[in-house]
Amino acid sequence: MIQNPLLAVGIMMLLAFWMGRAANMVNLPRVSGYLAAGILLSPSLFGILPKELVNYKLQVMTDISLGIIAYSIGGSLDYRRLKHLGKTILWITSTQASGAFIATFVILLLVLPFFPGLSNGTDDFLRSYLPISLVIGAISAATAPGAVLAIISELKARGPFTSTLLGVIALDDAVTIIFFAVAATMAHSLINPGTVRLIKMVEIPATEIGLSSVLGAACGFALKLMGKFIHRKEAILMITLGVLFSATGLVIIFDLSPILTNMVTGCFVINTQRGHHNFFTGLEQIEEPIFGIFFGLAGAHLDFMVMKVAGILSIIILVSRLVGKQLGALIGAKISRAPEMVTRYLGLALFPQAGVTIGLILAAQDIFPERLSEMLLNMVVGSVILNEMISPPLVKFCLRKAGEIAVIEGHTSQGTK
Repeated sequence: MIQNPLLAVGIMMLLAFWMGRAANMVNLPRVSGYLAAGILLSPSLFGILPKELVNYKLQVMTDISLGIIAYSIGGSLDYRRLKHLGKTILWITSTQASGAFIATFVILLLVLPFFPGLSNGTDDFLRSYLPISLVIGAISAATAPGAVLAIISELKARGPFTSTLLGVIALDDAVTIIFFAVAATMAHSLINPGTVRLIKMVEIPATEIGLSSVLGAACGFALKLMGKFIHRKEAILMITLGVLFSATGLVIIFDLSPILTNMVTGCFVINTQRGHHNFFTGLEQIEEPIFGIFFGLAGAHLDFMVMKVAGILSIIILVSRLVGKQLGALIGAKISRAPEMVTRYLGLALFPQAGVTIGLILAAQDIFPERLSEMLLNMVVGSVILNEMISPPLVKFCLRKAGEIAVIEGHTSQGTK
């Protein structure tokens, strides 16, 4: 069992490289290999990495990776390139998030009474089934940006489908934060009647989104200002990472959204800075090891014992969310008259679910009694485990069907050889 964090990261990167190569050999994206590497090292399989190391000591690596991924997502939101897709992105963002929430909420509300372990003693509907369905439904709106960005980067995908996908993912986090804050407040008021005022349902998400956006814009402005005095690409990479690490640290201290903050930073830079590509090309040189660490750690968090506790409910959540995402995206695409490929496949490409979902369910634990809280965590983590295995190949399939994987796909598959 490895106890040293630096040794653990080094071994994970090496194993992720070889597992990524193996994944390419069977026509899977490298992300699938990175996840497999983490699973092999995880406490729940071979136990090479202890639980304390994965859950606590290496958390800073997850925070760093998520900050860089969010910044890159923001950097894809170039207004000059996206303005003709604006209507499509707004419609699909709202309908796919709403679809995932409604489908998961309704189906859980119907099936939870058949699971007596979720009873809260008295008035089960109002104090157990309804609040659980609200919280999990809201969390289901989230899409993991890291997996999508990693696959797009690996396959060099470009085109209207890819641009729409990135735009929807970028806005999806803000929508999910709103959904979750309102659902969590309602759940708290149902379990503890009379303790929460209605105004809090608006105040909490508005504050988090507003402060995260302001901090992100301020960081973008600071990066732009410093960039005027620096011309070497290596130095630009240094100040870019410095700003991203500082922003991520601040939002963790003040309990804001690291994804939204760094995303706004990237969006600010791409739309206001001449020669803005210098602020992103440097990161492209280090994104592969970042993806390897991030998804390796995601795989290491997976606990197969969870499936014994809440396996059926995890599958129900997984299927409900997929149906809701697909139907919601389909409706939004039809309303906005999006291209046929977007209408058919964008909902499936929005299937990845990981870090944001886990973070939100952990934040929701204090709302419920301890026994319900443990079951809730197991249900959601179980659905994420299944999602992590299914979604990377699904995203690749959608990009191929959209015809936006360049002719270099075969070359890309050789990239780790």
